[in-house]
Amino acid sequence: MKGRRFFYVWALLAWTGIETMAWGKVLLGIDVLRQHGFRPLRGKRIGLITNQTGVDAQGRPTRVILQRAPGVHLVCLFAPEHGILGTAPAGKSVGQTRDPLTGLRVYSLYGRINRPTSEMLRGLDALVFDVQDIGCRSYTYLSTMLEAMKAAGENGIEFVVLDRPNPLGGERVEGPLVEARWTSFVSPVPVPYVHGMTAGEIAKMANAKGWVQPPCRLSVIPMEGWSRDMTWEDTGLRWIRTSPNIPYPRSPAYYVVTGLVGELCGVDVGIGTKEPFQYFLVRHMDPHRLAAQLNSWDPGRIQASVRPVRGGKAIFLTIHPKTRANLCELAVYLLSEANVCGQVLSRSRPSQINLLYKEYGSSSIRAWLAHHSRPSELVRKWAPGVATFRKERARFLLYPEHPGQSEKELALQQ
Repeated sequence: MKGRRFFYVWALLAWTGIETMAWGKVLLGIDVLRQHGFRPLRGKRIGLITNQTGVDAQGRPTRVILQRAPGVHLVCLFAPEHGILGTAPAGKSVGQTRDPLTGLRVYSLYGRINRPTSEMLRGLDALVFDVQDIGCRSYTYLSTMLEAMKAAGENGIEFVVLDRPNPLGGERVEGPLVEARWTSFVSPVPVPYVHGMTAGEIAKMANAKGWVQPPCRLSVIPMEGWSRDMTWEDTGLRWIRTSPNIPYPRSPAYYVVTGLVGELCGVDVGIGTKEPFQYFLVRHMDPHRLAAQLNSWDPGRIQASVRPVRGGKAIFLTIHPKTRANLCELAVYLLSEANVCGQVLSRSRPSQINLLYKEYGSSSIRAWLAHHSRPSELVRKWAPGVATFRKERARFLLYPEHPGQSEKELALQQ
């Protein structure tokens, strides 16, 4: 059994690349928790919501750290979409399993059950969340966190978030909010498509604003050394693929740009290639014309080239993580191009179109596409909601705008 577990540990490290990880500029929530001797969890029976991304700044899995932590009793694990190892395909239901690293039972929170049941939580004093998000509303990891917070509130147990960076940074806030009728697991709360918040900040906001009912007893263990102007490349941390199609630290930006259109029939965004979400291919498209258009968005920081892929000529995107361009505006532009060239809405199944509405947050996108309006018109429509959200989120922010800013200065801004 020990030999088999060693093999699983080695295989996980090889798949994620964490055997070569070095200290970065940022201490993660798990690092800060350890610095404080695990005091918030001492003497408690805990369940940990995590996957392969739940590691400290040196790449050691949080579930192993907590299993060995003095005074902490790690009872069981919970996994979001893609499972505890992050290898299950998108949308695939994952059942209960046994973790190869710790030997603990893993309850799946994706599929038939999205929220921990009272039976799963029986005997626990706290739920701990340590999963790396990508900063886009439609990615389901924050939905899992919010559902677990509801379960914690219903069952009267604590909820602790070990905070982690937003790879898109804390300043980029873009896109539409969610209309109430389109609230779903891919759009769980009324935040812009790109919200610029960490998991801990979202948890604080959701708990205070009634998005989590009943509210839970929430604690956030913040990072040290992270500021809002940092994208992932600034942290010095090694990226671990968050899911099969988010393999690089640059992947979240491409997910924002092509993820919406990639759900529709007749569109290829490179899923299954080495650069998922970096491609854009639809029938009857003139790739050279479109590449020229895209290269004008933020010259030097957004670059589009034409590449052959799967028998067609596709646009291949290269986006600098700190581009000034509005990524959500670029996303709806590509959606419009796909509909004009490939009539993707008329070709898509009702379930695909319904998923588009849920991810976008509104069915109004269809009327906009029918009128062939400019993407800038949508940006203007989003602007009041984005501005209101920025004001509302201010009191929940945990990190400064730039390195060296004091907590007092941050409080004054709020």
